[in-house]
Amino acid sequence: MSQRELVVLGTASQVPTRHRNHNGYLLRWDGEGLLFDPGEGTQRQMLHAGVSATGITRIAVSHFHGDHCLGLPGVVQRINLDRVPHPVDAYYPASGKEFFDRLRYASAYQGGAEIRERPVAGSGPLAAPGAPFELAAVRLSHPVESFGYRLTEPDGFRLRPERLRELGVSGPAVGQLQRDGRIEVDGRTVTLAEVGERRPGQRFAFVMDTRLCDGVAELAEGADLLVIEATFLEADGQLAEEHGHLTAGQAARVAAEAGVRRLVLTHFSQRYPELSGHRAEAEKYFDGEIVVAEDLARVPVPPRR
Repeated sequence: MSQRELVVLGTASQVPTRHRNHNGYLLRWDGEGLLFDPGEGTQRQMLHAGVSATGITRIAVSHFHGDHCLGLPGVVQRINLDRVPHPVDAYYPASGKEFFDRLRYASAYQGGAEIRERPVAGSGPLAAPGAPFELAAVRLSHPVESFGYRLTEPDGFRLRPERLRELGVSGPAVGQLQRDGRIEVDGRTVTLAEVGERRPGQRFAFVMDTRLCDGVAELAEGADLLVIEATFLEADGQLAEEHGHLTAGQAARVAAEAGVRRLVLTHFSQRYPELSGHRAEAEKYFDGEIVVAEDLARVPVPPRR
């Protein structure tokens, strides 16, 4: 049975707190496991969350500030220690190649797995061999080069059993209809379009450190699940702009305008010991489902439309 859910490994921003680890998010998408922004302590959070290194198929780093990447050495070494049997693709801003190398080879260890580096030089589609989805990066606006990531499942097609019955298509004829696109039944041509309907693919978007820019809206458009930073509240909006971050209100407005179904707010400043203000602010602009992320929470991708 397919499983699509977000495992939240950490929700802090620059400074962790007693209750919030640095960033870390694992998206489980059927047989894939995409680890986004592994901050300090990610390997231990994976243990608490019941997530194994073997479940990671791809790593995506938005930018090279420490709270988004300092867990990379431990994760990479754990992948090698456990001899993960499949290749792991690693996406990161190409301008930070020097940082990635330092993190990947931060200490001595014995290699035992294949990590395929896939530097991101600009907005656009990314190579994702074997994935049942399309992966893309979009440039964001932060003091250092930063990218958000979008996962898009291609649209599918679903047969409608009641239409098959109505038109007298059954048994081996169903397979033939799927192969050929049409079939003759009692002197009548039945087409595939008559007995089925388009099944919209699902979308996931990951928007981390950025001020408002066109890239935020592009990533969020039509997302079933949007994970987005909400570092500050609107009262601290000037700080957000200066440091290249979003407020909870800005994140919620983006989600509303983009038609997002489930909104996950995260990356909270240590200045907020509790987060009721983030929910209240988001609810002013977004009337869909809001999740104020907590460490080790699991957030399902909404059911298909």
